[in-house]
Amino acid sequence: MKVLVAVKRVIDFNVKVRVKSDGSGVETQNVKMSMNPFDEIAIEEALRLKEAGKVEEIIAVSMGPQQAQETIRTALAMGADRGIHVLTDDPLEPLAVAKMLKAIAEEEKPDLVILGKQAIDDDANQTGQMLAALLGWSQGTFASKLELASGKLDVTREVDGGLETLTIQTPAVVTTDLRLNEPRYASLPNIMKAKKKTIDKKTPGDLGVDTAPRLKVLKIVEPPKRKSGEMVANVAALVDKLKNEAKVI
Repeated sequence: MKVLVAVKRVIDFNVKVRVKSDGSGVETQNVKMSMNPFDEIAIEEALRLKEAGKVEEIIAVSMGPQQAQETIRTALAMGADRGIHVLTDDPLEPLAVAKMLKAIAEEEKPDLVILGKQAIDDDANQTGQMLAALLGWSQGTFASKLELASGKLDVTREVDGGLETLTIQTPAVVTTDLRLNEPRYASLPNIMKAKKKTIDKKTPGDLGVDTAPRLKVLKIVEPPKRKSGEMVANVAALVDKLKNEAKVI
């Protein structure tokens, strides 16, 4: 069984994001970048399936500039077998990413595609669903537990009423939630081994995908700063402010 895992290079989750002075986007120059945390969970789940003897090969794929290779190398150091890098400096929207993943999936013919439910930079939560629709495959989103047996996947997902378990056929697309697992750290020997693993290079043109944006960002602004709290003398004053100022009661 072959698994394809999509990984994205994003601003590290520990970094405070700054908006550019002209409001055209966020500042990425000299900012620490890392793998999207949800995609780390996707890689970890693929590795656990391989360690259980249910997967033979894991392919990590990423789209973006030359630096995106660092993200692929991280996946390889964690344990992925090889990588695919779609080199482009264009800003990528979820539909373009889904189309490129579709082309790669048709070429590699994996039994399972795993990717994070969303990226922490745009929070789109669209790529996995779009990919499943384009491929015509089964999908299980927001997976908090994954069990694979006899060509079937049991995907447990959190819903408003509790937990929902779906049984789907492979080939399938699965998107990962935070509670699925705890990603491992890459060991130093594996980091050294990752330098020798293969990364195939492609372009959107090779995959027949037009990456021209369909959306236009008008302006990006920082959220308003939270106002400081206010001490009140007694309960009556609190009720008065909640009723007349906050208007929540």
